[in-house]
Amino acid sequence: MTSGTLYLCATPIGNLGDITARVLETLEMVDVIAAEDTRNSIHLLTNFGIKKHLISYDDKHKYDKAEKIISMLKEGQNVALITDAGTPAISDPGEELVRMCMDEGIHVTSLPGAAACITALTLSGLPTRRFCFEGFLPAGKKERAGVLGDLKYEKRTIILYEAPHHLKKTLKELKDALLDDADPSDDRRLTLCRELTKKFETVMPLTIKTAIELYETEEPRGEYVLVIEGADEEKVKNVGIQEFTKMSVAEHVEMYESQGMDRKIAMKQAALDRGVSKRDIYNALLDEKN
Repeated sequence: MTSGTLYLCATPIGNLGDITARVLETLEMVDVIAAEDTRNSIHLLTNFGIKKHLISYDDKHKYDKAEKIISMLKEGQNVALITDAGTPAISDPGEELVRMCMDEGIHVTSLPGAAACITALTLSGLPTRRFCFEGFLPAGKKERAGVLGDLKYEKRTIILYEAPHHLKKTLKELKDALLDDADPSDDRRLTLCRELTKKFETVMPLTIKTAIELYETEEPRGEYVLVIEGADEEKVKNVGIQEFTKMSVAEHVEMYESQGMDRKIAMKQAALDRGVSKRDIYNALLDEKN
């Protein structure tokens, strides 16, 4: 028997008019619809007159429920996966179901549509050519600190999700992690987007510090997407040079050779790291040898 197909169907993040004709056709065609929260999804389906067998697929029981969905697919049933809002598998338990289907050789296809991260990025006024998406920061203190530490020298535009009741705390954590306390003028551009595509959509070009000041007198409302300016390239370069100059030139070159680079390429990379010429590296190696 031929297995069915898992369809990842993007649903509106606010405005129902953003659903695509292809998604509606697919929801009408499939045998089963798996939803992150059936209570929310029933309103969407009712609005478009879609009556299908609806099952729950949430984060809490994602492994057990994925096995049941895979069994349906193996029986030849077609299944559509929808999330509460946006594209399944983006900051969503759907990523696990996709992985398990791939492992089983089950066909998966994605029907593009709304995604809050991309919508916010295009509205942010910040560079869009290179960006990184972190979704919601981890809840665990150690893991959260690790992610924030990694973002300090991230040069690409950064996108985060945050709930209103956590926004103030997250803004202060971003200030502590990304800004230089020793430099009072250090700040980063930040665009706060909330209630995207909805009636009260708000896009606020601010900075990290002015956003903190804003919410000292206002209470956050609605779901937020934070689009944050990446680290200044020159500052990152200078930090990198400072770190590399803590080791000798010979140690620096040996580090790359131990990773499998031949000596000439290792010398070239060390020169780039230290902001000097390859000739300088060659001469330094001779001096250290002598």
